[in-house]
Amino acid sequence: MNLVRLRREKGWSQEDLALEAGLHRTFVAHVERQVRNISIDNIERLAHALQVSIHSLLLP
Repeated sequence: MNLVRLRREKGWSQEDLALEAGLHRTFVAHVERQVRNISIDNIERLAHALQVSIHSLLLP
């Protein structure tokens, strides 16, 4: 949920976020829908792209 919220706050599409993080758009979509597990490396890439701490993506 935090990923979706932070992405939308930036006004980015899933494709925009994927491009910034160096990931595929469908991977970002699957993570947002919680149908795919994500490694800490990819969490770090998403956090860096969004310019937030990893912690902020993991908060309940």
